[in-house]
Amino acid sequence: MRDIDMSTKYNPTAVESGRYDEWQKKELFKPEANLAIRDGEPEPYSIVIPPPNVTGKLHLGHAWDTTLQDMIIRQKRMQGFDTVWVPGMDHAGIATQAKVEQRLRQDGVTRYDLGREKFVEQVWQWKDEYAAVIKQQWGKMGLSLDFERERFTLDDGLNKAVNKVFVDLYKKGLIYRGEYIINWDPQARTALSDIEVIYHDDEGAFYHVKYPFVNPNDTYDGQNYIEIATTRPETMMGDIAVAVNPTDERYKDLVGKKVIVPLVNREVEIIADEYVDKEFGSGMVKITPAHDPNDFMVGNRHNLERINTMNDDGSLNEHAGKYNGMDRFEARKAMVSDLEAGDYMLRIEPIVHSVGHSERTGVPVESRLSTQWFVKMAPLAEQILAMQQKPDEKVNFVPERFEDTFTHWMENIRDWVISRQLWWGHQIPAWYKNKNTEQEEIYVGQEAPEGEGWERDEDVLDTWFSSALWPFSTMGWPEKTDGDFARYYPTNTLVTGYDIIFFWVARMMFQGKEFTGERPFKNVLIHGLIRDGEGRKMSKSLGNGVDPMDVIEKYGADALRWFLATGSTPGQDTRFTYEKMDASWNFINKIWNASRYVIMNLAEDTPTELPDFDKLTLADKWILSRLNTTIANVTRNFDKFEFGEAGRELYNFIWSDFADWYIEMTKETLNGDGDKQPVQQTLAYVLDQTLKLLQPIMPFVTEAIWQEMPAQQGKNESIVVAAYPVSHDQLNDAQSEAAFKRLQDLIIAVRNIRSEANAPMSTEIDLLIKTDDAAIKAIFESNADYINRFAHPKSLTISADIEAPALAMSQVISGAEIYVPLAELIDINEEINRLAGEAKKFAGEVKRAQGKLGNEKFVQGAPEAVVQAEQAKLADWQTKLAATHERLATLKANQ
Repeated sequence: MRDIDMSTKYNPTAVESGRYDEWQKKELFKPEANLAIRDGEPEPYSIVIPPPNVTGKLHLGHAWDTTLQDMIIRQKRMQGFDTVWVPGMDHAGIATQAKVEQRLRQDGVTRYDLGREKFVEQVWQWKDEYAAVIKQQWGKMGLSLDFERERFTLDDGLNKAVNKVFVDLYKKGLIYRGEYIINWDPQARTALSDIEVIYHDDEGAFYHVKYPFVNPNDTYDGQNYIEIATTRPETMMGDIAVAVNPTDERYKDLVGKKVIVPLVNREVEIIADEYVDKEFGSGMVKITPAHDPNDFMVGNRHNLERINTMNDDGSLNEHAGKYNGMDRFEARKAMVSDLEAGDYMLRIEPIVHSVGHSERTGVPVESRLSTQWFVKMAPLAEQILAMQQKPDEKVNFVPERFEDTFTHWMENIRDWVISRQLWWGHQIPAWYKNKNTEQEEIYVGQEAPEGEGWERDEDVLDTWFSSALWPFSTMGWPEKTDGDFARYYPTNTLVTGYDIIFFWVARMMFQGKEFTGERPFKNVLIHGLIRDGEGRKMSKSLGNGVDPMDVIEKYGADALRWFLATGSTPGQDTRFTYEKMDASWNFINKIWNASRYVIMNLAEDTPTELPDFDKLTLADKWILSRLNTTIANVTRNFDKFEFGEAGRELYNFIWSDFADWYIEMTKETLNGDGDKQPVQQTLAYVLDQTLKLLQPIMPFVTEAIWQEMPAQQGKNESIVVAAYPVSHDQLNDAQSEAAFKRLQDLIIAVRNIRSEANAPMSTEIDLLIKTDDAAIKAIFESNADYINRFAHPKSLTISADIEAPALAMSQVISGAEIYVPLAELIDINEEINRLAGEAKKFAGEVKRAQGKLGNEKFVQGAPEAVVQAEQAKLADWQTKLAATHERLATLKANQ
């Protein structure tokens, strides 16, 4: 045996230490790194990383997302593609600003105390701090990113792209400025888009309030008032009308009459508008155009005044009268008290209702009248929907069902509010002269306008506006339309979670199509969320979050990557448990120990090329055929992004076929005196190919093992840029696989007999194999050494003329009957009961097959090969059943 530098147990810390730095030093992740394994002009393959927010450390969801990307790009690199994986991070406007403001509040400081310039300096310091942490985490994960191409959504190049896009859309009339009801975050003091609002149930109430008629002679239902129910009495100061449905017969005589808004004593008219739902509540609603999006539209139709009663911090303003300066929720309590005191409150009905909250700060969102910048979405959405009808131009969703989700959203899309009242982000390239006057002028351009008196818009753009350009802005657009942009755009595959299809995927698609004329990526692979062992979403409030770095510290990056790669199917959530991590580590330990055994038993000059076929045993041919099938299946599943299926193929091949069967069978040769070279070369070839199949998923341990192989000694190569395995037709050997299956069935049957008889391998047995099939007899006779090693019989008899011993344990396999005379070890009654169970099982299979073949639809509709296979199964089960019945009869006769 060779002396090798491999511990007897897999140690991830030792294996992974320094490995990533070596790869970086050798620049293996640059497109130029693997030129040697390419033939001709390589096809480009590019991925841009979904840029993580610089708000903190990466979580398990990031680890999952990036692991899948790394697997794809590593495989494509090995397959000879001209690969590039572009790294980068997102400035994450509101999210990062909220984090920095939270830190400042701990010191009793606000952003307004610092001023814009000083505050932005603080945010850049935060960005530098957490960007360094994220890059360190990427390294721990082993991500093969090309850091020479790293980008940041606020760098100068991306800022130029953002400004160009804004200006071009403005000139096309697709960006406009207007006064609308928008979602407002009172803590961050900024507008939010619809999808930045998260809804969850809050306790609240319906406040049923009297609105008295102005004319004392007017009545409804015998009362001198109407009843209005509201969940937000603090907005009453902005009430301008009361509305009913024009087809509601109950209220047709009230339309045109006036009522008084309590507390403010404003006279408002009862109007008719189809917006009102006759079936909801009383069918009568108050209209507050400055504080409700639907009321805003009603107000536009009826030319109603808009009275904004709220400041940007959620406090009430001068239009709220005596409540001026009060926080919105304090004002609600005060108003409810005053309504009760003035005999306006009819009743308070407690409810639990869905309330919108800011995704970033968590505070309840207000609907607030505000002047903002918007993107007109309908024309852009139509363009994308048309693109998705063209097979050669569309973005392919994996799984396909998510395209329906995407399409439904695009068909019902609303204009996108893109301005944010923040200081951290891309400042809007718009300038004003005489702002908020009748003489107001607006200039939109990539550079400031000439002349005096221009004031730049203080707002910044929604984070998603810049990240929507990520696939092409990171490639140098618009400054360079050659180089990376010409070579690698459109990108090939985007990997992301289903929770940001609307936030990001959709926006990249319409911006990519609008500004490059092409889809931004050919495929979008959608994965789910990582949940805890109970299926709950991981969150700080539940305390069930898991730091991927802690997992790596204990189990290693490769074990985490294996779990993330194989834990679910595309689009599905996955559950994280430490039991699964234990299983991942155990699998890698199995790989490590199997590899260690192989490498120790190779010669110093054992190559990794295919051996001479003429010298191969049945086991050698079988493992090469199984390897070939595994290569084909893994490659096919990678191409379909079915990584879970690819993982199952690899697991079964490595654990069962290679380690438990083939390696065990090689010990007979390796420990003997014969020619070891064919077996050694087969072992080396299979291990080499298996490590290369595993490399995209487990880069660290495969590199460590591969470097220990004799063929790599004295070379300065890396498995990172080695050629990916391909299947070879000449290795497909159905005959050897079938023959080896007979051998496996025999060995498993004898092991089962020993187990049931409580006869360990040390117990001597006679093994009788009855078969009248010449081919099967030849297989067993030519592989008697394997049978002796794995079944460990005292004597072995293979014949068609065997008389079944009266007292023996038996098993029926395809084409043969196995007998082990163990009279002194078995209870004949127990053996009869066992065989009766076997007969029942075989009878069930016969009945099932007969039923299937008796179905005319199946026989006539199924392919001929499928019908023939079912007929062969039936014949096999019938043979086993007959043999078992015969054996039962013999035993019963000897009772």
